[in-house]
Amino acid sequence: MSAVGIIFSNIHDRNISELTRVRTMASVPFACRYRLIDFPLSNMVNSNITTINVITHYNYQSLMDHIGTGKDWDMARRSGGIKILPPYISAFANNENELYHTRLEALKSINHFIAGMTEDYVVMADCDVICNVDLDDMIKAHIESGADMTFAVHNKPLTKEAAKKYTLITSDETGTITDIEVKPNNFEGESDVLINIIVCSRRYLQQMVLDAIAHDYKSMTKDILMKTLDRRNYKIYRHEGYAATISSMEEYFAHNMELITDTDKYDSVFNVEERPILTKVRNSPPTYYGEESNVKDSLVADGCVIEGTVENCIIFRGVRVGKGAVVKNSILFQDTIVSDNASLNCVVADKNVFIHEGVTLSGAPSIPFYLDKRRMV
Repeated sequence: MSAVGIIFSNIHDRNISELTRVRTMASVPFACRYRLIDFPLSNMVNSNITTINVITHYNYQSLMDHIGTGKDWDMARRSGGIKILPPYISAFANNENELYHTRLEALKSINHFIAGMTEDYVVMADCDVICNVDLDDMIKAHIESGADMTFAVHNKPLTKEAAKKYTLITSDETGTITDIEVKPNNFEGESDVLINIIVCSRRYLQQMVLDAIAHDYKSMTKDILMKTLDRRNYKIYRHEGYAATISSMEEYFAHNMELITDTDKYDSVFNVEERPILTKVRNSPPTYYGEESNVKDSLVADGCVIEGTVENCIIFRGVRVGKGAVVKNSILFQDTIVSDNASLNCVVADKNVFIHEGVTLSGAPSIPFYLDKRRMV
């Protein structure tokens, strides 16, 4: 049995447009040293998938910088490895020259590439979900069930407002999908939600894409799955561990923060035996903590200089916090500088932000104060 991976890097860019103006969803920083693509990429690598294709859209320079040759994931290989696929790699993929918005449109855009794949199975994943999934077990369950497609789901309680952000899956006692609701308006309660990981055979994917081209289908969920539930065998694979979907800036902020306060959630992602979350390795010096520094309940990467107070924060590489500065409940991206006696609360500062001496900035957990890349305040 062989499997190939397909990762969609741009599908959910609109969810956190503040952070995706200059980068893809896949390359959004997360949890101190990672990028969002590290989660689906590591899940695939940990399951011995040695050929992984990343479908891009636009703004993918930072993604290419992060992935490089793939050596940090042991994917710098003569055969297989990581391939970045720009949109519409053939002249006939899109006659209107429009960029895609859905998974199915993205797959149609690389139809000729898909036609040349030889692996038995295909694992497809988005970059908007934080989880550590055993894809070996999911592929095995897919094969044993004889399903046409298998979808990873995660059970969680939902408010009416939260349910509007998810695709809800209903299944019977055998795990066969019986109903799909896309962003329902009036649902409240506990439900299985799609976490955007799909397994199918290579032949099934090839046929699905050809059928979509022939009928001008645009959405895999609405145009294919929901219309064929009664005659196709779609199964669920229930992921029991932690899974967090990022569908807004508020959720991005909250999911970063909860990894600090909830050690069980952190361990279920980053400390799973034999399934590490891998990322690009940088040879940075250890973080320096000044004599007057005070750091509590925070994740701090290497290469930082901390001389002030840091509480309940996510601090990326190369950040500097000056003397007398107080940073609380905030996320500071790489190489951000907080000058002496500045004060930050509920702030998300993008890369290379400079905050002058004595400046005070404050947001709220529901509306974090965001600073653009290279902003000076």
